[in-house]
Amino acid sequence: TVRAEGANTEVEDAKFIVSPVSQYVTPTDKLLGIADTDTANKAIAAMQNSGVRHLVVADQVLADDRISSGADIRGVISMQDVMSTVQKDERLSLESLAKKFPGIDDPIAQMREEQKSQANDLAKNPETIKEDIIRVGTAVLSVASIGLFLSQSAWLHENSQLVMIAIFVIGYIGIIFEEVFEFNKAAVALLMNTGMWITYADFYQNDSGVATKGVLEQLKEQLSEVSDICFFLLAASTIVEVVDAHQGFKVITNLITTKSKKALFWVIGFLTFFLSAILNNLTVTIVMVSLLRKLVPNDDDRRLFGAMVVVAANAGGVWTPIGDVTTTMLWINNNLSTVPTVTELFLPSIVCLVGSLAFLVNQVEEDSSLEESTLPEPSTLAPRGKLVFWAGIASLLAVPIFSELTGLPPYVAMLTGLGAMWTLTDLIHFGEEGEAEMKVPAALSKLDTSGILFFLGILMSIGVLDRSGLLKDLAVFLNENLPSQDIIATVIGIASALIDNVPLVAATMGMYDIADYGTDDKLWQLIALCAGTGGSILIIGSASGVALMGLEKVDFLWYAKKVSLGAAVGYFAGIATYLAQNAILHGGEGLVLPAMAATDTI
Repeated sequence: TVRAEGANTEVEDAKFIVSPVSQYVTPTDKLLGIADTDTANKAIAAMQNSGVRHLVVADQVLADDRISSGADIRGVISMQDVMSTVQKDERLSLESLAKKFPGIDDPIAQMREEQKSQANDLAKNPETIKEDIIRVGTAVLSVASIGLFLSQSAWLHENSQLVMIAIFVIGYIGIIFEEVFEFNKAAVALLMNTGMWITYADFYQNDSGVATKGVLEQLKEQLSEVSDICFFLLAASTIVEVVDAHQGFKVITNLITTKSKKALFWVIGFLTFFLSAILNNLTVTIVMVSLLRKLVPNDDDRRLFGAMVVVAANAGGVWTPIGDVTTTMLWINNNLSTVPTVTELFLPSIVCLVGSLAFLVNQVEEDSSLEESTLPEPSTLAPRGKLVFWAGIASLLAVPIFSELTGLPPYVAMLTGLGAMWTLTDLIHFGEEGEAEMKVPAALSKLDTSGILFFLGILMSIGVLDRSGLLKDLAVFLNENLPSQDIIATVIGIASALIDNVPLVAATMGMYDIADYGTDDKLWQLIALCAGTGGSILIIGSASGVALMGLEKVDFLWYAKKVSLGAAVGYFAGIATYLAQNAILHGGEGLVLPAMAATDTI
């Protein structure tokens, strides 16, 4: 304006257009700024007070709104930018604010009042109240727990078993209601593990308050046992990831050509069943649900197909040592061996599958929707992909053979298979640039590390209950109050519909001594069957079900209404088949009484 008033001609007035910007730029030391963490209302107030329409955004701003030397400049904001954004929000538009606060003239003050009003409304929101309760409850529980341990209270020494049980129950609640509390179950399991081991080491039958050498040895033994399972899962998941990266599963998907929904339902069910016998059922569920997104365009149909995949994956994982993590745990611990597990659990598992699918397929309605599937036409898999696929399958199938021949633990065999796959993929892609995603390091980066840490925390926690003798006490209670081992296994299976089957099986392994119930005893086989298939009754009962919840947004009530009854039909059909088979093969105690007792208990 000053320049325009002093100009005598239009030419003089327009000279600045062709003048260097250095003649009218604002010097650095006079720039006004605002911190990148400040709010929009503070930016508006600063521009109004200073009579400017722009502010520099930086990470360090002094009290007089000057930019600190060495500050990192993030950008520039203008009054127009801020106000246009504010005006887009009807709640903060100047016209709405003036009507809502007629007694306040200053727009900035009106905005502050509106923000206070919004904060009060947010505080009344049930979700906000829940979050505040969880935060306060967690803080109080944490402070109380730390204070109790630091106090070295005599009560803690006298009631250490009760404290361990309380920690386990609280931790388990946190794991079961992970979606409610929004705490990662791996974090809960690790904290539960620490709290229980501190209680056991420092207070259980120990007046010194410091872990003894004997307890430290027990801790090393427990960690050694748990590490077997963790390394096994790590290696197996990596091999599957490498095969998937090379599109190895095209060998299977190329075979799917049917356009009948009911036929596809059975095909996917049996395919999932046999795949989960050689791969872990969580991985198979993820692969099959991804496939269903291309095969089944209708959302409601895809949810039902996905639920069927969960049932089939859990049933298929039971009858091989490398299929389901619970069977793997029993196998690694020498509760089960390879050949009897395959031969004696295959028939009950497939009866469980057929029973459930025969019930669920009635909900499938035939139409032409499969014509809209986005699955590409079958194509030839590259030779490299075929090589990696068959090498991966061979690595997984060779694990029980390796263990039987060498006598070494299964995790050594699985790590050996991983080493072979690693070398193979390095040779295939030797000298090639841009193929990093096809190699083992990339596969390792995609693994669910939190899942492995969850297993670590859970199994270490169960180890405390075992070492302290609490699981033995529970075994005695069950034996005294339930009429047979068959009933106990059945109850454990039903419990696995609500509670993760990993800790249930781990607890059972600690409850019953292998010296009393030897390798391949009826108890261990029935527990493997029940714990593996019982988790299908509710969607939260297995890792496969939880994965489906996340992938297809299947909720608990929908699954309970549509699938739970069918899964239960298959579950009890599988148990009845196993009891009949065991009675025929081993001259068991008979089928009728255990089956009737199981029915009465349920």
